[in-house]
Formats: sequence, C-alpha cells, structure tokens
Amino acid sequence: MFNEKFQGSTSRFFKYSNTLLNRQNLASPISEFLGIVVIAILLWFGGSMVLVEKTLPPEAFIVYMGLAYNILTPAKAISKASYGVKKGNAAAERVLEILETESTIKDKESAIKKESFEAAIQLETISFKYEEDWVLQDFSLKVPKGSTVALVGQSGSGKSTIANLLTRFYDVNKGTISIDGTNIKDISLKSLRSLMGLVTQDSILFNDTVKGNLLIANEDASEEAIIEALKVANAWEFVQHLPQGIHTNIGDSGNKLSGGQKQRLSIARAVLKNPPIMILDEATSALDTESERLVQDALEKMMQNRTSVVIAHRLSTIQNADLIVVLSKGKIVEKGKHQELLEKKGTYYSLVEMQSLS
Repeated sequence: MFNEKFQGSTSRFFKYSNTLLNRQNLASPISEFLGIVVIAILLWFGGSMVLVEKTLPPEAFIVYMGLAYNILTPAKAISKASYGVKKGNAAAERVLEILETESTIKDKESAIKKESFEAAIQLETISFKYEEDWVLQDFSLKVPKGSTVALVGQSGSGKSTIANLLTRFYDVNKGTISIDGTNIKDISLKSLRSLMGLVTQDSILFNDTVKGNLLIANEDASEEAIIEALKVANAWEFVQHLPQGIHTNIGDSGNKLSGGQKQRLSIARAVLKNPPIMILDEATSALDTESERLVQDALEKMMQNRTSVVIAHRLSTIQNADLIVVLSKGKIVEKGKHQELLEKKGTYYSLVEMQSLS
C-alpha cells in the first residue's frame, strides 16, 4: 500500500518536474528563434521599402532596426522570468496557506491576564492523544514554586508532550492543568506564555544580529542587560570575539555559529526574558561533551531561584533535581530523588546503567 502510494507520488513529481524543465529549457531557444524571425521579417519589408520602393530613408530604417532590437531583448527576458514567477506564486501559496491557517488554540472571551506565579503548577489526571493512541493517561504532577522537576524516560514516553501542554501548544483531552489554582485555559495565551521560558534542543534563531535575536524576548532590554544575560549563559566569551560583538549577524538559523553557541544564545534569550517558570526540553541532547558542559553550567545558573521543568535525555544533567519523574508509555512508573531511585534499582536505575552513569 505504502509502496504504491510512494511510487504514485514520485511519478507525479517526476512528470511535473519534467514538464516544468522542458518548458524552461525551451523558453530560451524559442524566444531566440522568434526574435530572429522578427528581425528577418523587418529586414525583408524594410529592405524592400529602402531599396525597391524607396519610400523609407536608409537612416530611418537603421533607427527602426535598432529600436526593434532593443525591444526584443527585454521581451525575451520576460518570457524567461515568467517561469520563475510561476514557481514563486506556487511557493507563496504554500507559505500563505500555513500563515493563514487559524490556530485551534484560542483565548476564551473571558480569559484573564495573569502577571505572576505564586504557588505551584498542578497537572491533575490529564490524558492526551495526538490521533488514536493515548500519549499520556491519567498523569498527575505538582511542581511547587522554586523547585526543579525532571522528566525522564524512553523516547515516546510523553515527556515533550508535557512541555507542549504546559505552554498550550495543545490542549489536554481530559483533566486540567492549573497555575496557582487557575486552569490555564482560563488564562490568556499571551500572559500564560509570558510566565514561561522555553529552551528546546532545536535552537530557533533568525537571520539577524546577536542583539536582534535576544531582543525578541525583551524588546526594551538595554545593551548592559543583554551582555549580562550572555554572561549567565556562558555566551559572552565567544560573542565578544565576534567581528562586531553583539551587532554581528549570525546568518540563517544561526548557521555562522556552532551548535553549542546557538544553544547558549537560546539560553541567553530565556535569561533576558526572566520568566518565573523555565521549561527545558532536552536542551543538551544534540551537543558534544564540551558544549554540553558549558550549556549545562549555563542552565544551572539560569534555573537558580526559578521553577523549572526539565525534560532530560542525558541523565547526567538532572542529578540535582528536587524530583525526578520516570515515565513509560505516558504513565509515571517511578519518582523521587536521584539517589533514592538508584537504590530502588528499577526503571531509572536501568536507564542510568544504559548511559553508564556512575
């Protein structure tokens, strides 16, 4: 079934690409040929008028020929450009389709504005599924203010889903998530997300300067505040040596920087936002050992005096968490502190053993 669908899709793409390329390749020779035909017709008629009928002065004929040649050159360029315009229109349609898609997550008319975090985040018997299979089932967790809670487990156990639900990228199917006793569905999206800083394994950076990327978090931040955030994130060390410091352009998606440098800029942006709640979704999983050490040190500085939910791939990064929650197939199988869970010799102990963590 999949093979037939894949072959059908590739065949349609092949035919479309061939048609487009054939037209594109034929555009130039056809326009050149038609240009020669036009010049030949002008020469025949004009030559007849100059040499036979003598109704057109030779100098006027030369002017007309020069004018015709100057008109034909841009006319041929237009025919070539039309294919680029068609491709651009098709791309624009796809982009606009995404941009104009309405979000399914919307504010209630009576949504409140919450400006502070006072007590705890509470997840009460929540269940969630993307399509048919449940990703989380009857999951409950309390995250008190000022604590660090780590979520660990195999891939597909539902860890990242919890981050998506806390930030309301998705809504739960069952149960409630509340902050200080208020259901997050009753809080406006803008104020809810203003309480949270999110650092993921994929650093989202834009083709702008270091300063421009950090100001996304806080448009009114001064250069001194930006530099301080960079220092907390262990990023100032390399930023100050860039050609123009914080005014250096970092390229598309930060492609002028290494993975560790990009991640530290993401952390600096979260520090500059200064939210009371931090959500870290496998922030060090894609880094080498040296970069991980620098990023982990930056994360620990950032999490001081903040409420943190840490989704961890490398268990070496969450040994000091106040509570470690072990998930399997969307359910909690163990929870406790690092040493307590090791002594149980259960699922967490097995995960640690697999990663050769002493």
